[in-house]
Amino acid sequence: MEGGDSLKKSLAWLHGVINGKIGHGLETRVLQGLHVTHAQKGFMRFYFLVPNAVSEHVEIESKVSANRGKLMHAVVEVRRKGKGEVIAIGKL
Repeated sequence: MEGGDSLKKSLAWLHGVINGKIGHGLETRVLQGLHVTHAQKGFMRFYFLVPNAVSEHVEIESKVSANRGKLMHAVVEVRRKGKGEVIAIGKL
């Protein structure tokens, strides 16, 4: 895991939500089973077992492609683990 202060803050926030230390109970329940597999500045990869979905394993990649202060562009892709089939894409 490489990166700067912002990466450390993001990971601390994410772990706080997953562990129920911050946020709401709903967020904690939804994110149970989320594991960070790789993190660096501008990129994160997660492994996730989708609850109540016949043991669906997915890999989630998030990339920040542009950051201009308050203006940012990020892309999140969700793929089936193993096959690599893209099942969802989100852009911000």
